Amino acid sequence: MKIGVCLPYMQRGIRRQDFKDWCRIIDQGPFSSLSCGERITGHSYEMRNILAFAAASTERVRIIPALYVLPMHSAVQAAKEIATLDILSEGRVTLTVGVGGRDKDYEALGASMANRFQRMDEQIATMKKIWRGELLEGLEEIGPTPIQAGGPPILVGAMGPKSIQRVSKWADGLYGFAMDGNADLINHFFTSADTAWANSDREHKPYRLGGFWYSLADNAQGNLEQYVFDYLKTFGEADARNVAKTMTMHDPIAIKDGIAAIEALGCDEIQLVPATSDVAEVDRLANMLAGR
Repeated sequence: MKIGVCLPYMQRGIRRQDFKDWCRIIDQGPFSSLSCGERITGHSYEMRNILAFAAASTERVRIIPALYVLPMHSAVQAAKEIATLDILSEGRVTLTVGVGGRDKDYEALGASMANRFQRMDEQIATMKKIWRGELLEGLEEIGPTPIQAGGPPILVGAMGPKSIQRVSKWADGLYGFAMDGNADLINHFFTSADTAWANSDREHKPYRLGGFWYSLADNAQGNLEQYVFDYLKTFGEADARNVAKTMTMHDPIAIKDGIAAIEALGCDEIQLVPATSDVAEVDRLANMLAGR
């Protein structure tokens, strides 16, 4: 199983050198990829700029937007951004998309959440057409052409059976994320995807990408609980605090066991999402995974 790391993007005070250090350790370490998520409201850094920086700062690892909340954006603009990122990385992009669940993020961008699942289907069709070099009605050519023919592989962050069945018609795989690293939950996502891909008569099984939150920095338990609370508090502070207290991936043994349990599911790749921007998070993770 391949292992990737999400770059920090929600913590205050991150500077250029921090991103350089993270990219260097990831690219030189036992990792296959790096990722970054998308948030609009709440304190966060902008995903596209971070990943462009990462593409220019690395030579080897895959670059994964994880994930583009696609219905918040123009499909044409997204296609252009992703193709450009593919060129900057020399064909190392794996795209992950989803519809998101934060109404305030949509509101902040002047976007509507209505019919967002159908809109994402239509957006993907438009983006693939652009990447193939086809003209959109009434418009000139829209470039650039991505390095990867036809565009990068597309994974989807989807959880419900209806949404997984829907995306099985066009996606290359599923991103099954479990906040606490629960292998049973991730397995549920993966088996649901296998069924959906089979029902859609897809030639290949879905690529399996898993993930969970972790911390290995000093005060790991406290940092992880605070990160989870900050991430979820928009949905209600009491519930966010309760969920935060259930986190266990702040201990090296728990993290190793969690990775092993997910690998045993037949997972192709996992993204580990750090609770802080402290470079110790990724440095200690690299040392822990050395020799796997």
